[in-house]
Parts: sequence; structure tokens; C-alpha cells
Amino acid sequence: MKQFLTLVITLITLTSSAQTPEGKVIEGQSISSKITGYDVNYSVYLPPCYETSERSYPVVYLLHGYSDNETAWVQFGEINRTADSAIEAGQIPPMIIVMPDAKVTWYVNKFDGTDSFEDMFFKEFIPQVEKQYRIRSQKEFRAVSGLSMGGNGSLVYAIKHPDMFGACAAFSAAVYTNEEMKEHLVKGNKHWFAPVYGELDKNDNLPQHWLNYNVLNIIEKADARTLNKVKFYIDCGDDDFLYKGNAALHVLMRDKKIRHDFRIREGAHNWSYWRNNIIHGLKFVGDVFHRK
Repeated sequence: MKQFLTLVITLITLTSSAQTPEGKVIEGQSISSKITGYDVNYSVYLPPCYETSERSYPVVYLLHGYSDNETAWVQFGEINRTADSAIEAGQIPPMIIVMPDAKVTWYVNKFDGTDSFEDMFFKEFIPQVEKQYRIRSQKEFRAVSGLSMGGNGSLVYAIKHPDMFGACAAFSAAVYTNEEMKEHLVKGNKHWFAPVYGELDKNDNLPQHWLNYNVLNIIEKADARTLNKVKFYIDCGDDDFLYKGNAALHVLMRDKKIRHDFRIREGAHNWSYWRNNIIHGLKFVGDVFHRK
């Protein structure tokens, strides 16, 4: 009996020690923004070693998709479990992951000036968050990533602010050609875009605000040497309805000689795809964070 009890205790101890160390998810955080005029909520993931160390960590700003909020990447994407396992396995370095709520702003400044989310993000959100947590604030230790609307937002932020980010990992990015956007503003999902970018003019021309924020337009006019300051990773499912914009983005970046990794995997525009494949984005930005 004594030997049996000893065996049981040993097995319990081994099982307990084999469990993956867990990081900490803190929800219900917010900053008070003077720029937007409302509180901006966010969630944050802290790696398992955060509370037992005194060092600072690299950071990923992980952006949600249209109609979601700051809880989506934890609730549906299980990003904390993925990060815990990858850190424990040595696949990625310990990192902080910050998930802001952007509502349906598309992460940009609205055409009518009523909500300047992009300005808030860089002038208020990043400075306050990086003061609140032990984050390494150099650009080589800062990355931006996201899915769908957030994938587009991550690209917009990286290409418009290349001195702020070392890496960008865009999943199922909502990148649209100008032809696709015109269709949306005429008979498609107009309610997704018109409140942010504006309407077609009387001659059916696209609003200038959209042209200023269209990732493809910005890259077309950009200096490749400037954009090559950022490492880009682009990932899209082969059954994703956003395939056309992502394919056009890849071709344009190839033509402009902008270095990037482009991956097409089996899957569609859903949480199963993002939950299973975000690890590739984390590994990509983790390699950028590593010192050679």
C-alpha cells in the first residue's frame, strides 16, 4: 500500500511538473483618449516569466477583425494558449501581446474627423501601454499583427509608420483593390466602408480618403528602401474571400522588391484558420525579435 501511494504521489508530481507554464491575461484595461474622446479598451497577455523577472519584453500589437473587440483573440483565438506552448517549447521568445478594441474604425482616421483612431494609437495608446508594462520600446522589439480588418490595419500601420515596427504579420488581411472597393460602395457592403472612408462622388470616383489608406496605393507610391525596414509576413487561406487583394499585394510587393513572406494555406476566413495558424506569425516576429 505504501509503495502504491508513493507511486501515485510521484505520478501526480510528474504530471504537475509537465504542465505548460501559463502566462497571464489581463482584460478590462483601458486608456482615456483625448484624441478620440472615448476610453479605448484593451487586453494584454503577459508571458509566464513576467511576474518573476525584472526584465523588459518585446511586444506584439494584435488587432481584431470587423465587429469583434479586444477579447476576441483570447476568447476565440486562444492566443494565450498558443503563446504559452510556443514559449515553453522555445519556438518563440517570451513576449507581451497587446490587443486593443478598435470597434469598426478600420484602425484609421475617419474621413470626417469624428474619430481619429490612428492618431490615438500612435500618440496615446502605444506610449501609455509601454509605460504601464515592461516593454522594450525600440522598433526592433515591436511588431504589429492582426486578422481581416486587423490584418489590413497592421499593414497600414507598418507601411505608414515603418520606423515604429520591426515586423508585421497580416492574416487574411482585408486588402481590397480599387475596383473591389467601388463595387462595395455601389452595391456591396457599403455600410462597412462609407462611414469611415466616405462615399463615391457625383462622378462615381472613389473617395480620396480611401485612396489615401488603400494599402495597394500606398505601396505603389512608397520607396521600397523605406518599407524594407520592416519584415512582412502575409498569410491567407486558399478558400478565403479576400484572396484577390492578398494576391495583388504579393504581386505588387514582388514587383517593388519589398521583401516579404507570403503563405497560402488550406482554409477559409474563420477562427479555425486563425487559431491554428497564428503560431506562424508569432514565430516570424519572434525571429525578428531574436538577436543574431
